[in-house]
Amino acid sequence: MTRSHLWPGVPLALGSAVLFGASAPLSKVLLGTVDPWALAGILYLGAGVGLAAVHIARRFFGLENPEAPLRRADLPWLGAVILFGGMLGPLLLMLGLSLTTASSGSLMLNLEGLATMMIAWLVFRENVDRKLLLGALSILIGAIVLSWTGRGLELDSGSLLIAAACLSWGIDNNLTRKLSSADPVQIAMIKGLVAGTTNLVLALILGAALPPVLPALASAAVGLMGVGASLVMFMLALRHLGTARTGAYFSLAPFIGALLGIAIFRDQITWQLGAAGVLMAVGLWLHLQERHEHEHVHEPLEHEHAHVHDEHHQHTHDGPVAEPHSHWHRHEPLGHKHPHYPDLHHRHEH
Repeated sequence: MTRSHLWPGVPLALGSAVLFGASAPLSKVLLGTVDPWALAGILYLGAGVGLAAVHIARRFFGLENPEAPLRRADLPWLGAVILFGGMLGPLLLMLGLSLTTASSGSLMLNLEGLATMMIAWLVFRENVDRKLLLGALSILIGAIVLSWTGRGLELDSGSLLIAAACLSWGIDNNLTRKLSSADPVQIAMIKGLVAGTTNLVLALILGAALPPVLPALASAAVGLMGVGASLVMFMLALRHLGTARTGAYFSLAPFIGALLGIAIFRDQITWQLGAAGVLMAVGLWLHLQERHEHEHVHEPLEHEHAHVHDEHHQHTHDGPVAEPHSHWHRHEPLGHKHPHYPDLHHRHEH
């Protein structure tokens, strides 16, 4: 039985979306007692510290890590990812959430998937078909409807800040693809520790106060799941789906956030919220309907990443190996046809 081209990439992307989507309204709750800039730092610091504990525990208990380690050539990409995704993105989001409702802010996060897909398509030349484009257009119209104030072309300032955060994360997601073959726990840990510490220190220098212990711990817990675990799942999904499609499935996040925002804050269900929700749901449905299949040829390729011996990894080893495992290996030329996305082995143009 052939494994579905949707597995495990789509469940990983959707799981990442659920965790991240829940973090927006929960962060809105915390903004009542925590400074926005300090909260941005604590969220990522919580993710970094939590994943560092996982990383250390993995070694302490002797658990074999099948993932490829970071290499020196990865460091410039990691630095850019930390800047756009770990510092600018969360800061802009916290500032935006402080100026708009939790449900509207959550739905605006749909723009992250759109920004991710457009950058992947226009800058990195990743294949994007008609259904993906129509879905992106539906999401964009929904975001415009949601952020319109009813006064000409004036837009809500909180929504604009969240849109800027989404652009930062769109850049981050495309740059993260350069690192997707390496250990996602290690990358998310470093990103959380560096970005979180930097944002928290800057917030304190500029006059923000440290929150009480319980709100600080709650912020760290939200960061561990909504940032740390979500990022690990997102990076794993990148391996299987490519950047544009992972960003498309990630568009579920705002719906989770909007529903929680209505439940927690009793946000009013306006016609804008309803119309935007329908448009964004249509966009997500179109993304789920896409199926990409054609005859293609794999050129020779050398790289390292966690893998099992599937149709793309027919090579020998000296001695027994565990599955999955990681090592530097070479792919010989291969021509075949099967449903696929722009994953680690299908990064070709059409």
